[in-house]
Amino acid sequence: MDSLIEVLALRDNVQSHWATKTNRASWSQEQRLSDRAYCAEIGRIATVSLYDELSLYPKPGLVSLVDNGSHDDMTAATFLRSLFSLRHYFVRMAEAGMRQQPFFTLKLLGIAAEKRMMFATGGVNTHRGAIFAVGLLCAAAGVCRAQKILISASSIRAALVGEWGAELQRHAQDIKGSSHGIQVANRYAASGAREEAALGMPSVFDIALPMLKATFGKTDCWERARIDALFALMASVSDTNVYYRGGSFGAQMVKTCARDFLARGGTGSADWREYAISCHRRFTEKKLSPGGAADLLGATCFVSRVEERFGRHSLLPLTRERSRRLNEGGSAK
Repeated sequence: MDSLIEVLALRDNVQSHWATKTNRASWSQEQRLSDRAYCAEIGRIATVSLYDELSLYPKPGLVSLVDNGSHDDMTAATFLRSLFSLRHYFVRMAEAGMRQQPFFTLKLLGIAAEKRMMFATGGVNTHRGAIFAVGLLCAAAGVCRAQKILISASSIRAALVGEWGAELQRHAQDIKGSSHGIQVANRYAASGAREEAALGMPSVFDIALPMLKATFGKTDCWERARIDALFALMASVSDTNVYYRGGSFGAQMVKTCARDFLARGGTGSADWREYAISCHRRFTEKKLSPGGAADLLGATCFVSRVEERFGRHSLLPLTRERSRRLNEGGSAK
């Protein structure tokens, strides 16, 4: 009898062991599916955020769905082709961030994305700055996921600086190359996207995002919020795109127009749209295009959208199976 009891106990232990192991494997698989869903959502938000920038009007000197601004070589259709080519890149950057890959890996992903963009646009640079800025923010959102940190603007920024700050500093100091940004930095001592990233994107987190939130809080209008954020960026950023096209005079003209717009009350002024359109005409006449500010606006929209999507909810989006079990009153684990 004692032997039978021991055999039954052994059987129960074995069954319990395999049940536990099976449950752990099931949870591990479910976690991987949930992680993939998270990265896919981050990539989707990144693409939508760049469309937030493209679809905005009036944007002084910039391409929109209304006109081509100061550009003869690109249209809104060019930007849409570019966006379509980049949609998987942002997902891969989130995945790389989740695995906490080194900056070198992120850089390789960015180079590959830039090649896809140039192929899609026929050699036109539509989103090079956004590939860098928004791509880094996607990776930082991935780090937050890996570290089980609640998503917020501050946690994304902390992840960016904490994970790749030193490497970004070295990248900012490398001024070799022939890009427009590097040429301008060498000629005018103007800061660019590299310096912005190395400092934790202060133009996004300290200037544009507070303006975006403040205007949206007062007006509940996403259009006005983006307009005010863009003008705040133009008023403060040393935009290498503007320096390349218009030199110091053009850069000062952009900042003066943007500061005047904000001093008049921004979109709180009754004639804000007419004033913004007048700036657009002046910039177009001088062939000025604040593309750096546009890229940072896209990055700002990304942070705002990610914070809204994940900041108030569980860090771990539910798969269908976990959601079903919760709805039935069971455990989600």
